[in-house]
Amino acid sequence: MLFRSPMSGRRYVGPPGGLPPQTQLLTDRAVFTDAYAVIPRGTMSDIVTSLLPFWDKARFWVIARPMTGFAETFSQYVGEVEPGGGSDRPETDASAQSGILVMSGTLSITIDGTAHEVGPGGFAYIPAGMSWSLRNKGDTTAQFNWIRKKYQPVEGLGTPEPFVANDADIAPNEMVDTDGAWATTRFMDHDDLRHDMHITIVTLQPGAVIPFAETHVMEHGLFVLEGKAVYHLNQDWVEVEAGDFMWLRAFCPQACYAGGPGPFRYLLYKDVNRHMPFL
Repeated sequence: MLFRSPMSGRRYVGPPGGLPPQTQLLTDRAVFTDAYAVIPRGTMSDIVTSLLPFWDKARFWVIARPMTGFAETFSQYVGEVEPGGGSDRPETDASAQSGILVMSGTLSITIDGTAHEVGPGGFAYIPAGMSWSLRNKGDTTAQFNWIRKKYQPVEGLGTPEPFVANDADIAPNEMVDTDGAWATTRFMDHDDLRHDMHITIVTLQPGAVIPFAETHVMEHGLFVLEGKAVYHLNQDWVEVEAGDFMWLRAFCPQACYAGGPGPFRYLLYKDVNRHMPFL
């Protein structure tokens, strides 16, 4: 499904659902390796959805989960909520913090007693252990990305506050010497060490590149919101488009060419700001 924000014109592409016809060829771009996975949008059909406790009129594509020896720090879902659906008890793990990006429709998200109407491009951060609810009070089905991570408290730092923001209202941070061809929209304050995860939207203009193989300790979830590109993952070249998901373990080399004709944009998760635990 393709959705465009009425505020900004930005696109947010979610799973199409449904089921391919019996005439569909099986050759596809889906791949799972010991360093990365690519889950194309066409694999997110009706029969691979999950239901969750205490949710009504809602279904979820689980596209990442903690896996020993792979990416271990986070889970990520694409949720779909019908009108009148949602949950008054969406999270059953008090240690889990959440980041939610709305891709279509409007969701009523209440955090610690304060209600927010969140439309396409809207983002909500909910700290671990905080009471919250999510409801679709509109007349159209809503889709959202939901990133969950067990919060790692640090004595003396305190915990982050909840907040709600919108992609359209945040000035992107341009990468040095790129003339704006590569920029990141940062939902979290990157200087606030209370946060142990960063969630951003990365934008590459047509023809822009990530000009080196990033090889680092941070795990990644990358959900493509708009456009297409060729990604270099652990010496493999893979094509990705809006609605695809890339799941990267720590130290997986990664680089990118944006293919055009429009911007290439993706929602990015990474774990940050904490010492490495000893096993």
